[in-house]
Amino acid sequence: MKILKQYKAVLLIVGVLTITSCAHEDQPRESQLDYTQPTKTELDNWITANYLSPYNINTQYKWNQNTVDNNRFLFPPMVNKVKPALEVVKQIWLDSYTEIGGADFVKKVAPREIVLVGGVNSNTNGTRTLGIADSGQRITLFEVDYLNKTNRANVTEFVHTIQHEYVHILNQNKPFDEQAWQKISPGDYTGTWHLEVLATSRNLGFVTNYARNNIIEDFAETASTILTSTKAEYAAILASITDPAGRAKLQQKEAIVVQYYKDAFNIDFYALRDAAERNTTKVINNN
Repeated sequence: MKILKQYKAVLLIVGVLTITSCAHEDQPRESQLDYTQPTKTELDNWITANYLSPYNINTQYKWNQNTVDNNRFLFPPMVNKVKPALEVVKQIWLDSYTEIGGADFVKKVAPREIVLVGGVNSNTNGTRTLGIADSGQRITLFEVDYLNKTNRANVTEFVHTIQHEYVHILNQNKPFDEQAWQKISPGDYTGTWHLEVLATSRNLGFVTNYARNNIIEDFAETASTILTSTKAEYAAILASITDPAGRAKLQQKEAIVVQYYKDAFNIDFYALRDAAERNTTKVINNN
C-alpha cells in the first residue's frame, strides 16, 4: 500500500511537470509585426477632414502595389501634387453633386476609395487610360502629377475622368434604359474607336470617339462631356455636327441622360451641369 502511494506521487509530479511545460510553450512570444500607427501628416489630416469624415471616401496616394496593374509602368504621385488634385475633385465633382443632389447624396452613392497615380497609364494601341472604376467601390485617377489648376482644358480633362467613372457607379446602382439607347445608333459601335475621326463620330451621333466603344461608355461619355463643358462649349459641339440626323441622335441621347438623372436620383441634370461650370471657374480663378 505504501509503495502504491509513492507510485501515485511520482505520477502526480510528472503530470504537474508536463502541464507546466506545455503552459510555458503556449505563452505568446514577442510579436514580429509592427503595430505602430504611422504619424499622420498635415495632408493626411486634410484628407480626413475633406473626404473621409464627410463622405466616407478613403484617399490613397501612398504606393500600394495591390491597387494598380503591376504590368504597367506606374508610380505614386508627388506629394505636393496630391492636395491640388483632390481640391479640384472636391470642388467640381463632390461640391456640385452635394449642392444639387443633397448633402447625403454622395455619402450614399460613392466610391469608398480614390487611388491617385502620378504618371500616364499608356495602352499598346496608343491611347491613355485616364481613370478606372472598380466594381463601384474604387476610382483610380492617373496623371495626377500633370494637373495644372490654372489651365481650364487640363482641369476639364482631369475632371472628365472622375465624372465619367462616377456615371458608371450611378449606372451600377440604377441602370439606364439600355434597350432604348441601343436603338439610337445601332451598328455604329466599334472596338477600333481610337482610329476614328472625331467629326465622323459626331455626325453619327457620338459626342466623342470613345463613346463608340459600346453603349455603356456612350452613356458615360455623353453625360460626363456635358457636365464638363460650358453651355457654350456644348452648343458648339452640336453646331459642329453637319449631319442633321447625327445631331438629332446626340440630342436623343442627351434627353435620355437628363431623364435618367431625374427618374433615378431626382437630380436636375442641367442644374448639376451649371454648378459644375461655376465650380470649375472658381478653381481656375483662385489660382
